[in-house]
Amino acid sequence: MRIGGIATLEAVHCKREASVLEAALLMRKHHVGDLIVVDEVAGALSPVGILTDRDIVVSLVAEGLDATIIEAGDIMSPELLAASEDADVHETIERMRFKGVRRMPVINASGNLVGIVSVDDLMEFLAEEMTELSRISLRQQSIEKQVRK
Repeated sequence: MRIGGIATLEAVHCKREASVLEAALLMRKHHVGDLIVVDEVAGALSPVGILTDRDIVVSLVAEGLDATIIEAGDIMSPELLAASEDADVHETIERMRFKGVRRMPVINASGNLVGIVSVDDLMEFLAEEMTELSRISLRQQSIEKQVRK
């Protein structure tokens, strides 16, 4: 399965020049704990970082800084780990585990933002796969009962 098939395709994002207050308001409006920070290049969105609610608390609120002055790009996590929309689910899980990240932007072949994948998305996908796997024995028993009537 490709990661693009389970990613959330409408990733909430902001430009790096957005104030942290604007970013926080976007998080609140969309009920998310992170934003993909992007640069717009020729009309396409290119991810450059990720900003989490934790980044805001630790880097801004705890320091008593003004959220209307500080930009998202100033406190975002700049080491961005992204997944290609064509990447394998298991490969993506391994990369996330190795780097210790819970969310990754999903990009196309041109490096443009197409979505985001989170640990929650992956757990839901794997739970559905496990449920389908558990149905094999029940189906086998059902078929055997019909055959041996």
